[in-house]
Amino acid sequence: MSTKDLFKNRYNVLRIVMATVAILFTMRLMYLQIFDTRYRLLAKNNAIKEVDIYPTRGLVYDRNGELLIYNEPLYDLMVTPRAVRGADTAKLCELLGITREEFDRKWMEMQKQKGYSTRKPNVFIKQISQKDYSRLQEFMHLFPGFEGQERSIRRYPYRVAATILGDIGEVDERQIEASNNYYKPGDYVGKSGIEKVYEQELGGVRGKKFVFVDVLGREVGRFEDGKFDTAAIAGDNIITTLDIKLQEYGEKLMQNKKGSIVAIEPSTGEILAMVSSPGYDPNLLCGAIRGKNFKALKEDTLLPLYSRPTLATYPPGSAFKPIVGLIALQEGVQSVDYFVTCSGIYYFAGLRLRCSHRHPSAGNIMYALQQSCNPYFWQTFRNTVENRQYKNIREVYAKWQRYCNQFGLGVKTGIDLPYEAKGNIPSPEYFDKIYGKDKWYSSNIISLGIGQGEILVTPLQMANMFACIANKGYWITPHVVKKITDPVSGKDVTRPYKKYKVDIDTQWFEPIIEGLYQVVERGTARAARIPGISLCGKTGTAQNPHGDNHSMFAGFAPRDNPKIAIAVVVENGGYGAAYAAPIASLMVEKYLNDTIQTKRISLETKMMRSNLLKKYGVSVNKSATLVAGED
Repeated sequence: MSTKDLFKNRYNVLRIVMATVAILFTMRLMYLQIFDTRYRLLAKNNAIKEVDIYPTRGLVYDRNGELLIYNEPLYDLMVTPRAVRGADTAKLCELLGITREEFDRKWMEMQKQKGYSTRKPNVFIKQISQKDYSRLQEFMHLFPGFEGQERSIRRYPYRVAATILGDIGEVDERQIEASNNYYKPGDYVGKSGIEKVYEQELGGVRGKKFVFVDVLGREVGRFEDGKFDTAAIAGDNIITTLDIKLQEYGEKLMQNKKGSIVAIEPSTGEILAMVSSPGYDPNLLCGAIRGKNFKALKEDTLLPLYSRPTLATYPPGSAFKPIVGLIALQEGVQSVDYFVTCSGIYYFAGLRLRCSHRHPSAGNIMYALQQSCNPYFWQTFRNTVENRQYKNIREVYAKWQRYCNQFGLGVKTGIDLPYEAKGNIPSPEYFDKIYGKDKWYSSNIISLGIGQGEILVTPLQMANMFACIANKGYWITPHVVKKITDPVSGKDVTRPYKKYKVDIDTQWFEPIIEGLYQVVERGTARAARIPGISLCGKTGTAQNPHGDNHSMFAGFAPRDNPKIAIAVVVENGGYGAAYAAPIASLMVEKYLNDTIQTKRISLETKMMRSNLLKKYGVSVNKSATLVAGED
């Protein structure tokens, strides 16, 4: 082959290679430009805007189908600064009801927001009502660069149960980071109560839509006819365990008082009512007024934001005596008919302790409960912790503490609300630190036998403890959510709740329950007696070093097949029979009979009108300065 032919062949090969490469590039470009819309999206990114579609937040109902929380539509006014050209700001200020100075201040505040961009929409004014936005929308063509984004706020038709239902507010940076940036500045999430605990279920899933925009940032059409859009998924609805009528009634009984009411259905652990007093209208923390009102509520000396049923702790006083009796019976240290002489004074290890009142000596545990005899339960506690079957008092006391824990005392109950105190059942280690290991005796801890000393319980724990007695040895995790419902499919999801059993034989509950029945029928809680209803319960007077003692009562009804267990605490209310027992009995009667007997209306009126604010050093309810929420 000549040199000329060789070069000619190489030239032909090169031409073929170049032609092949050109064809491949052309085909790839055609694919990218015509067939692969992902790259078209990237190529047109400057002309395409991603818009969030916020889901409808789930609704909340009570156990009887009454609506407790619903959504009210409103709008955020958004602005894309680069697109604001020739906007009639004077007219905009007029429609918004603000001055030019306020407009300029809001603009400066917007520029300081995290994530501010001149090319993307930024929140300019939050939470404009539907009525005001409708008026503004008529003139929106005068304000290029401005647009509305639909949002919603929560509304509470019953204006009660604020600490249970909770509220929503703007996310903070910590929540944004925890969500892996799913949430964005300006988004709203549950801040307390059910709204917080069930945020994932109530919140739904945000959708997306992609739209074309012009050089001024105005929408001019949908991208790819919505091919890449995703629909928002509405939040699930929640059916609570609350009886909102009972809740309302409880809040009326507790007005102008500090304290709590907790009512539980013993067989299920469902919370029927949970009153924290003083309370507040949950609508006060909705919308634009939230910030101002939250500050006022937080500074209120009556602490309306504080959930007393789950966080406040008190010595249970005599309401603890049934537990002391049950443990003694189970450990076999005394019988049901154990006799203790009561002369009004109990002498022990140099101590001179007094009974609360004069009464005949107790010949059995039922009468001791009926008369709330302190010496009987001091001696019962001694018999338990001085049990010679154990190596030392430390060993037997550790078991006594475990019994208490099994009743849900000194541990968290696990209620489905954000915050809960565990109270206190002091440990052996605690007394070791105070007195030295193996250097403390029953005389050092004798006050525990009547629910005083270091013992602390929450009102929730007290109600749960009596639910366990009503059930004769078991309790179910207290909870405020009954089921969760998908609004589209209607499918219900019921969460499993744990059942706890105590290591006490069923036989020992019967004499204790009889004693609690006698307490109400002819004992210290006669003020709580309800004709036709067998209420079992125990008064308590918790010592308070800062003022008058706290009035307490806990019980359940009816005696057979109990439907409600209840605990009431009225701070600085004095004896248990003064306020707590009557309020508890009215709650029980209202729940079981749906009405109050005529002969007890005067008692109802007295409880509702009783005002203890002067005892708290308060003459005027500071909440009166709050901005009212809209209906």
